[in-house]
Amino acid sequence: MKAENSNKYVQFVKYCLVGVLNTLVTFGVIYICKSFLDLNLYVSNALGYIAGVANSFLCNKQWVFQSKGGYRREAIIFVMGFLLCYGIQLWTVWIITDSWFGAEVYQLTDYIAISGYGIATLVGNAVYTVANFAYNKMVTFRRA
Repeated sequence: MKAENSNKYVQFVKYCLVGVLNTLVTFGVIYICKSFLDLNLYVSNALGYIAGVANSFLCNKQWVFQSKGGYRREAIIFVMGFLLCYGIQLWTVWIITDSWFGAEVYQLTDYIAISGYGIATLVGNAVYTVANFAYNKMVTFRRA
């Protein structure tokens, strides 16, 4: 395997690790805002997602893609990519749920079941992850 290909895989793994951290930051901020600061559920949710996206931008810029570009320009492009890929993810979930699985629940074992929406959400999340990684690599943090 060439060093360049190996670097792409390492970069993708780092990107996925940042995604896990973003999820923890998002849920942590939502929990703190709602449970300890007694903020409105929707305000807490918005603050959590803002914190998660900010964390994602900073970690991806500095650790995953090691970009030396300007913060303002890259932040704007990053948020545009987030919105685009989130839209693709929502569309994927809608298409899969509406066309294939519906709202049915599928019993996998005696103790485990998954809804059609759950399956669609998992697929949508995978689509989002790959699309957003590609967008950030080729657009937001591309090297000149």
